[in-house]
Amino acid sequence: MKRFFAITMIAGGLALLAGCHSNNAPDVSGIAVNIKLERFDQFFFQKTDTTTPVRTLSQLQSAFPYFTNDFITNILELPPPAPPYTDSGSAATFRELKLFLRLTQPIYDSVSSTFQEAATTRELTQAFRYLKYYFPGYRIPPLVTYLGPFNAPGVAITNQAIAVGLQLFGGKNFSFYTSEAGIALYPSYISRRFEQQYIPANVMTAIINDIYPDRSTGRPLVEQMVEKGKQWYLLDKLLPETPDSIKTGYTNRQLDWCKENEGLIWDFFLQSNELYTAEPALVKSYIGEAPATQEMSPASPGNIGQWTGWRIVQAYSNKHPELGLDELMKTSAREIFTASKYKPRYK
Repeated sequence: MKRFFAITMIAGGLALLAGCHSNNAPDVSGIAVNIKLERFDQFFFQKTDTTTPVRTLSQLQSAFPYFTNDFITNILELPPPAPPYTDSGSAATFRELKLFLRLTQPIYDSVSSTFQEAATTRELTQAFRYLKYYFPGYRIPPLVTYLGPFNAPGVAITNQAIAVGLQLFGGKNFSFYTSEAGIALYPSYISRRFEQQYIPANVMTAIINDIYPDRSTGRPLVEQMVEKGKQWYLLDKLLPETPDSIKTGYTNRQLDWCKENEGLIWDFFLQSNELYTAEPALVKSYIGEAPATQEMSPASPGNIGQWTGWRIVQAYSNKHPELGLDELMKTSAREIFTASKYKPRYK
């Protein structure tokens, strides 16, 4: 396997910071895409017979040849079994699979009982229509649902599939998320987004990172902000009808705060003299998961640097409407920042 890209949470953006918008979205109703969620989780938990492990693994490989090995080796981190599945290494894998099945069966029963497959498929179908509109050459791989350990990713792109881990979409009040162990793994400001309505945004975020990998690590803060802002900008194009709270992961109150204080946010960055720092600790304080930005109001969201970077990208795009998405995404962060002449107004 050549790649295993994983993303647990989402990021996103919206041009007008309203609830949602679609007035400027292209008409994609005529674009045909065939989206089907392949239910590896159903097959594994409903058809696996631990008394016949060789037959069971053969059935898994036959039904899901594009995902079974990734599930075993990358998600469960077990030794890869090989046909005819009778050597000692395979026996150890069988034992661990049997244990995993027994321990997680109740979790599967709970999560699967609330999973709205039809609604998720419908939303993903529309998202992939937009993807095909902007990137007609993109090959849509199989989409497969699985249930893995809670530290496994919510969305993983393997060499052959896009995998959705339902263990991270059980609903914000799912018992594990509110337990002591769950809170230690995922604080409530993260687990509140473990709702099924976030699946399409997670999937499209993973695809954006797959098409345009972010290689800005180690660069000055402002360049990292812009690179991540470009990803938010593209996500909004692929999900124009989705509420911005779903795409950004912010609460509506946090979004309102950003809109009302955009000028002050930018002044803060200018006065801090940190826009050109590459110090990892400082970069982390503005980019990435956090309940709020410590240096700002408690009402602020975390990851404020990505939001500001997205606003810079929008300003640049407004000055260069002739640019296609691919050309914009490939424009250097420094060029976007300089040419945008970003200067938000005070409210």
